[in-house]
Amino acid sequence: MSVTRPGLPAFNAMERDEAYRLARTWLDVPRWADFLAVTRPFDDVGELEATMVSASATISDRELEQALARHPRIGERADAAKHDAEHSTREQSGVDATDADLSRALMEGNRAYEERFGRVFIVRAAGRSGSDILEHLRRRLDNTDELERAATIDQLTQIAVLRMREALS
Repeated sequence: MSVTRPGLPAFNAMERDEAYRLARTWLDVPRWADFLAVTRPFDDVGELEATMVSASATISDRELEQALARHPRIGERADAAKHDAEHSTREQSGVDATDADLSRALMEGNRAYEERFGRVFIVRAAGRSGSDILEHLRRRLDNTDELERAATIDQLTQIAVLRMREALS
């Protein structure tokens, strides 16, 4: 994968395997990334984004679990060996780790969420404060399993779109 930011024309021109590897840094779902790699070329970033959103609608439970494994809990430090640490640290920069009350509330919320839904809570943290994230977590605890699965995929897709836009900027 190229170290420079490729831009859409370069992404379109990449070898299939290179485009696939880059797309997996946006969302770690092999079938999804492969679909983006073989669907190229895209006329503009909006078309790529629409394709990403559309492809996310077919994510299976197993793929969802795999994608979530790349994300640390909100408010916790990313483990470079397991998580997309560079992305996660930057994306969660609005969470004030020195706020003990917020950290405790996020930890308790994460635990309640995992007990309720059996998976890690995910939210597009970029651009949100820690208190906004906590409120989002608390609201989603009231979701049905079906609504929450859809919300989780939506949030993963929002994160993927942000990562794509950053990578191609």
